[in-house]
Amino acid sequence: MAWALKLPLADEVIESGLVQDFDASLSGIGQELGAGAYSMSDVLALPIFKQEESSLPPDNENKILPFQYVLCAATSPAVKLHDETLTYLNQGQSYEIRMLDNRKLGELPEINGKLVKSIFRVVFHDRRLQYTEHQQLEGWRWNRPGDRILDIDIPMSVGIIDPRANPNQLNTVEFLWDPAKRTSVFIQVHCISTEFTMRKHGGEKGVPFRVQIDTFKENENGEYTEHLHSASCQIKVFKPKGADRKQKTDREKMEKRTPHEKEKYQPSYETTILTECSPWPEITYVNNSPSPGFNSSHNNFSLGEGNGSPNHQPEPPPPVTDNLLPTTTPQEAQQWLHRNRFSTFTRLFTNFSGADLLKLTRDDVIQICGPADGIRLFNALKGRMVRPRLTIYVCQESLQLREQQQQQQQQQQKHEDGDSNGTFFVYHAIYLEELTAVELTEKIAQLFSISPCQISQIYKQGPTGIHVLISDEMIQNFQEEACFILDTMKAETNDSYHIILK
Repeated sequence: MAWALKLPLADEVIESGLVQDFDASLSGIGQELGAGAYSMSDVLALPIFKQEESSLPPDNENKILPFQYVLCAATSPAVKLHDETLTYLNQGQSYEIRMLDNRKLGELPEINGKLVKSIFRVVFHDRRLQYTEHQQLEGWRWNRPGDRILDIDIPMSVGIIDPRANPNQLNTVEFLWDPAKRTSVFIQVHCISTEFTMRKHGGEKGVPFRVQIDTFKENENGEYTEHLHSASCQIKVFKPKGADRKQKTDREKMEKRTPHEKEKYQPSYETTILTECSPWPEITYVNNSPSPGFNSSHNNFSLGEGNGSPNHQPEPPPPVTDNLLPTTTPQEAQQWLHRNRFSTFTRLFTNFSGADLLKLTRDDVIQICGPADGIRLFNALKGRMVRPRLTIYVCQESLQLREQQQQQQQQQQKHEDGDSNGTFFVYHAIYLEELTAVELTEKIAQLFSISPCQISQIYKQGPTGIHVLISDEMIQNFQEEACFILDTMKAETNDSYHIILK
């Protein structure tokens, strides 16, 4: 009991000692500062506190950016709190991005009353795919000839000026706009996320993309090269209506979670705000290309010109007619796969030579590539061609041929296969698929290296020498492998001709 009574006394002694030590330490601080008393601001001014303060990251949360871009599509509810938002888009659907001017009064006065340029890109989110972006996009180009990854829906867009899409940059579009006016651009993404995944068993997750916007102002030379602002967001692209189903699935999964688990996830927002980021690293390459030079008229290009003019079209990718040979090297086999729209499987067949691929059986190819692509690849490997719907043979009439025909009429002799009296005549095969007069005109023009515009009409010589105008229905009733002699007759216009099939 005596020991218990002494315990409070000992506590008082210890407490009084601690108070004295603390007062002494505070008085020491005051003496070092050269003042009789101390203040908290003086304490925080000490070097040790300054060092800790400098190591803290700058506070950017309240920073007002000059521009803000808002994608009018809901974010996914299945994203954790501190992760970047994820937005699901449907392939080919138009989505609005609002271009907002957030400048303070007096900020960036040099762009008042002037236009700025924004470059839109759809790029890979994964760093691994960013390193092989060029190869990935080239493979996509072979698989989807004539298509683009990113387009602007011009009729729905508001406030955009001089929109452009470079045919050599499938994932990039750009335009001018006035920050003082309402501007909304509607974009369409035509590739889906699963097109860049390895197809092994089906059901693989698609790779995420990024929509990035870089905005520039004019320099002294009138070129839009001075960077103002960049922002981006993460997206995944699904087949039509697939984004709606994915959003619904994520919402249902979140509803099944407990309230405690829901606290770890972000809510779903109706719109997606693009967050500030660094400029696209290839921006120097874009500035050196003809596209940003809005003042160079000879290099202008516009949406819809990606396929070239009718008179000068780029050479299309070779069809499946270039058969694979046993002597083909693995590198050449990779190129053959790209040319024939099998880029998805190039990694699977990385070390396969032509002989290796040709040894694969039909079942092997289907098991590796799936039924649809497997049958297509097997037919391409075996060089199987689809038979045309109609084949006809034509020969251009010449003076020598007319003399032979006159001799035939006199002698009443028949000739077969264009051979008469030892004379040899060359016929050309024309293969028709659509069985239309337009197709026949194009094939004849291609055969004789002239423009289809130079052929006014095509006639077939009927009974008693009458000329019957060729129609689609007449072509559909042509006999297989029918032979015709082509005669030409000057049309009413100076540069066109009538073709007569005899």
